[in-house]
Amino acid sequence: MTHTLDRLAATIASRKGADPDSSWTAKLLAKGPEKCAEKFGEEAVEAIIAAAKNDRANLTYEAADVLYHLLVMLAARDVDLADVLAELDRREGTSGLDEKAARKG
Repeated sequence: MTHTLDRLAATIASRKGADPDSSWTAKLLAKGPEKCAEKFGEEAVEAIIAAAKNDRANLTYEAADVLYHLLVMLAARDVDLADVLAELDRREGTSGLDEKAARKG
């Protein structure tokens, strides 16, 4: 069974180079990686606000937007979701404190 994020990433990839008038994703990608990153940041802030307000329904909605825009930003920079997931797999079982300490060295 294909995971929702895998399907979404595949859909986003299929929109690369598509007519920007045909799809919101194609329109975002056509604006370039910087605009995709900016849009991701906007959505992240909206999720933060929803979390701070303890608005569960809106946080759920905004979190979905964050995931979508993260995948668009990754696609704009040709970073595969599989590579991000592999990095998470690599970190599994490692203390977050240990992982942060290792980055400083």
